[in-house]
Amino acid sequence: MALKATIFKASLNIADMDRHYYQDHHLTIARHPSETDERMMARVLAFALNASEHLEFTKGLSTDDEPELWQKSLSDEIELWIELGLPEESRLRKACNRAKKVLLYTYGGRAVSLWWEKHRHKLERFSNLSIVNLRPEDTAALAELAERTMNFQVTIQDGEVTISNENALVNITPEPLPA
Repeated sequence: MALKATIFKASLNIADMDRHYYQDHHLTIARHPSETDERMMARVLAFALNASEHLEFTKGLSTDDEPELWQKSLSDEIELWIELGLPEESRLRKACNRAKKVLLYTYGGRAVSLWWEKHRHKLERFSNLSIVNLRPEDTAALAELAERTMNFQVTIQDGEVTISNENALVNITPEPLPA
């Protein structure tokens, strides 16, 4: 019998001073049995960094033709495609051909630089692709905040992200690639 996804609830009070976006979001997150707390919380961070009323989680790990998150227009065109991790170049090429803008949030420490060196020359040609690296200490601290029910205050200013709850505060510095 296949294992079922675990459901998490997250309330985000987002104050994004860089984009002048101030909103509350109540998320239901299905965590695949093979997904770690670090990866799930990276998805929550990606949502917070790009929050809008039309941004939504997709089926994610359980499907090959959808990203982790996307934002579609009213005419069903993909405006924003958000990936996580270290995907193959072919997946990002496909995403760049389908969406107006593609964001990749990488994490994994040293593996990111090895991945970047392998794929750099093929990926630099896509003008609609942006890659942001999340440092291992940041994603590890985020993973510590994972609970079945989460309430976060998210503040984004000058590219810095602060995520806090009643018990902890995590500062995150996303780093654009190439750096």
